[in-house]
Amino acid sequence: MLMELPVSLLSVAQVRESERRALAVPGVDGLMLMRRAAQAAFDRLREQWPLARGFTVLCGGGNNGGDGWMMAALGRAAGLDARVSWTHPPQVLRGEASVAAAEALAAGVPATPFEAGRAFATVADPCGADVAPALDVIVDALLGIGIVEPVRAPIAAAIAAINSSGRPVLALDVPSGLCADSGRVLGTAVRADVTVTFIALKAGLLLGEGPEHAGRVSLATLEVAPLPPEEAAWQRIDVARVRAAIPLRRRDAHKGLGGRVCIVGGGEGMAGAARLAGEAALRVGAGRVTVACAAASAAAVAGRPELMVHPLPVDPVGAAARLAELLAVADVIVAGPGLGRNPWALALLTVVRESGRPMVLDADALYFPLTEVPANAVLTPHPGEAARLLGGTASLVQADRPAALRALLDRHAAVVVLKGAGSLVGQRGRVPQVCDRGHPVLAAPGTGDVLAGAIGGLLAQSGDPWGAAVAAVWLHARAGELLANDSGRGVLAGEVAAALPCAMAEVLSA
Repeated sequence: MLMELPVSLLSVAQVRESERRALAVPGVDGLMLMRRAAQAAFDRLREQWPLARGFTVLCGGGNNGGDGWMMAALGRAAGLDARVSWTHPPQVLRGEASVAAAEALAAGVPATPFEAGRAFATVADPCGADVAPALDVIVDALLGIGIVEPVRAPIAAAIAAINSSGRPVLALDVPSGLCADSGRVLGTAVRADVTVTFIALKAGLLLGEGPEHAGRVSLATLEVAPLPPEEAAWQRIDVARVRAAIPLRRRDAHKGLGGRVCIVGGGEGMAGAARLAGEAALRVGAGRVTVACAAASAAAVAGRPELMVHPLPVDPVGAAARLAELLAVADVIVAGPGLGRNPWALALLTVVRESGRPMVLDADALYFPLTEVPANAVLTPHPGEAARLLGGTASLVQADRPAALRALLDRHAAVVVLKGAGSLVGQRGRVPQVCDRGHPVLAAPGTGDVLAGAIGGLLAQSGDPWGAAVAAVWLHARAGELLANDSGRGVLAGEVAAALPCAMAEVLSA
């Protein structure tokens, strides 16, 4: 069963605006929202760890810490050994956080200052045995969503203590140290098993390093009215969106209705990439798939008998002329898988760009300099290719993937798919999308070629570059999940292509 989070992902500014609107409602105040947050977090802790005897909350100096103080009071009232380790003493807290700390202390919650190396130390009971009070679960209530600079002491030491504790961790709102807008780690960040986020999903929980630190994410809206999806900073690709992008087939459907895709690639020694792209286009329902490749690659591509293979001449001029004939009868072009980076490849790519056809530019098609790519095209760079397009480095792209996507959209009117864990899809004038599906088994050679072919196959059927890209990204990621194994290794790209129909069937039946 596909369990899904809400579609909208909000920025910090949008979350604060939502909270401001909620507080303008008569009868609603900050303390009420804090109580709701604490209750939601406590309920999630009991749900996830029903046998926990207690928990220790590390509380910071803001309202995130206030949520933690209130949660500890709820735990104490429920008979659990709930304790607080604070980085900021109760007397310096302000507003709702001060009230929360006072209530927790009045309820008998044990609270001590955080000390590195002793926050979770064992103590001896009267019988001489070592016991670890409240250590079943650790709750991170150190920092909220407003952090924009690297974490400093004493919070950094508290984060290190949490991460080295060996205990399950529940984070409140966002893992401390994680940028709630970009998913970037600001120096150091808590690695949580579960994150309960409040009011709305924060974009940073699904972007960048967010998923690695947030663990399983659940949302507690605190009864705050959500923003409409079209006003969100980001949208999460959901099943409904994918289903809408897959054209339904009538009972009397025939292959002529599936569209004609031409794969341009498979230079000498690189037949596999073109074949994988072609197979993926067929797997998502393209009616006819032609592969224009080097003569030396033709036999290997033709090993998939459902593909039509056209060997191209060795000389660039002759190859370009033959390709122009093939593209005249194509609905969609997928260029780049195994194309190469030589004059022969450039001649073919020039014909592709001048064709005016809807196209997917992938892999080697992104190596050569690009002028602005039109709106009927899809670019599919991985971080290294994005860095080349932007004149930077892959590490800079990965440090702020949302910023890299925005920079690519500034240069190109095309749909852009920034591949990687949590692939991003954007186009000018549209709310950017983030894919929260996928599995490490997709980190294998050729899976990018499969994605390019899947986009091309859906585009040939729908004529919609945006919908095809969004749907293919999700289906590709879901196919990886269906093939998932404990090692995260050993799945071949061809197996991912073969799993695409299963992912589509799951969506269409949901």
